[in-house]
Amino acid sequence: MGLPAAAIDLGTNTVRLMIGRIESGSIEQLLLKRHITRLGGGFTVERGISREARERTVAALRDFAEEIKRHGITRVRAVATSAVRDATNGEEFCHEIFLKTGIRLDVIDGRKEGHLTLRGVLAGLDERPKNLMVFDVGGGSTEYTLTQEERPLVTMSLPLGVVRLTEGKVTREAMEDKIVRELNSLKSLLAEKQLISLLEQATLVGTAGTATTLAAISMKMTDYDYRRVNNYIIQLDEIKEIFAALLPMTPAGRLLVPGLEKGREDLIIAGILITIKTMEIFQFTRLKVSDFGLLEGLLLEA
Repeated sequence: MGLPAAAIDLGTNTVRLMIGRIESGSIEQLLLKRHITRLGGGFTVERGISREARERTVAALRDFAEEIKRHGITRVRAVATSAVRDATNGEEFCHEIFLKTGIRLDVIDGRKEGHLTLRGVLAGLDERPKNLMVFDVGGGSTEYTLTQEERPLVTMSLPLGVVRLTEGKVTREAMEDKIVRELNSLKSLLAEKQLISLLEQATLVGTAGTATTLAAISMKMTDYDYRRVNNYIIQLDEIKEIFAALLPMTPAGRLLVPGLEKGREDLIIAGILITIKTMEIFQFTRLKVSDFGLLEGLLLEA
């Protein structure tokens, strides 16, 4: 039996810890914890990560460090993504985290993030289609990876995070304009590489908070169950219906919707818009939801 390891995904909105072991290529989950710390909240180009966001994140990682110690884990793979790699004070922040928690963060680029996410997604799929388009909507960026026979052909990280859009764009129209422009740049890249035709037979897989929240809302899930969410299929028409229902609600009102987690009530609009526009621009009518992603990819690498 393999020794357990720990993986930490420090994102722009959420920080997650998984402790598990790998047996015959499969992941046995021993512990999963997460905190919504909104690391990208209050982010500015001039000062980078705000002091308040740093304090929230330090507290969460102290909790994770205690769990790692309690479980006697010696192998830890911890990464930071969009907010930290874009921050002028990112290096200083990582040093602070190490001094206060003992956790050493590796800041990874969008390409590495996309490849690790793909590896995690593949570990949880119930079937392996020939072509896949995997997208991971994060707080600061969204990564897209097109694969053939499980081999990544193109990985692109777009500045379309839900925190970035929610705090940076005042209106839905401005948000939508930004999303469409960035997705068209991806479409142009795929056309340049003559890969557009692969999308016609591809399965679209969405991972991370927006996709799993859509599945949970669709199933009216009051207690989240990753086993039911993973590999759930949701149609574009239903996603549009959920969006239309949530859009006029106040953030507080959205928390009354079964399946919508506290901390996502304002961000979910941007996340669903990214999802809808991805499906429309690349002509997908259904979305397969993956509860597996970057965290599982990290554990497999650890």
